[in-house]
Amino acid sequence: MNFFELNNGIKIPCIGLGTFLLSPEDAENSTREALKLGYLLIDTANAYVNERAIGRAIKASGIKRENIFISTKLWPNEYENENAVNETLERLNLNYIDLLFLHQPAGNYIAGYKQLEKAYKEGKIKSIGISNFEGKYIEEILSNSEITPQVIQVEAHPYFVQEELRKIIEPKNIKLMSWYPLGHGDISLLSEPIFKIIGNKYNKSSIQIIQMGFIVIPGSKNVEHIKENFNIFDFELTEEDMNLIANINKNERYYTRTEEQLARFSTYIPQYEQN
Repeated sequence: MNFFELNNGIKIPCIGLGTFLLSPEDAENSTREALKLGYLLIDTANAYVNERAIGRAIKASGIKRENIFISTKLWPNEYENENAVNETLERLNLNYIDLLFLHQPAGNYIAGYKQLEKAYKEGKIKSIGISNFEGKYIEEILSNSEITPQVIQVEAHPYFVQEELRKIIEPKNIKLMSWYPLGHGDISLLSEPIFKIIGNKYNKSSIQIIQMGFIVIPGSKNVEHIKENFNIFDFELTEEDMNLIANINKNERYYTRTEEQLARFSTYIPQYEQN
């Protein structure tokens, strides 16, 4: 397992299991199988409605708590709820969270960030994250924060490498965690000839080549896919490989958020899993 060191000295695995769109049953099974395969990072969120299921899988794994890195996210309706962190801990059945994000730049996110800073000082969370805070939103967080965030989670993949955002975060050693690392399954990305060429050199699949670079959290309920995604620790891309991959950057996203959508995020209330 390879790790990145965050700006507070905490080490985070370079690859984890994403659980977006996984039902509680599928999330519990995928987490259980991923941990058996050697995954140490599991990513979830209040809004995914599967935190309790993931907590069950962690408890059943028999792995020491300190050896598993758990990241989750507060939804905007929780930013002003002073009990939100404790309630998240209760759902996960944990006594601390390794990385807690603000999920969206909606609602009173400055109050939300202050809540994360408080939880960080109290030891309830070990690292602070912001998810989907780009442009003016990350600038506002950085201008109003006492503690610099350790991780930002955003869409990033070879067609969209987040050049502008990286100019802001890299000097502050804020690590980038990628969602949609495989381009949301886009066949045109997965079929790019350069990945096959490089993959043949290392006897790896295109998917395994694409994942190299940022912290990535590919999600799946297919155990074979979970296994394939994780099989990336026996080779390393050269600078020449990376330069060839960089040439396919299109600066194109698969998903965009409008101000109207952000406004809706602040009023949506997730129906948390009850058991």
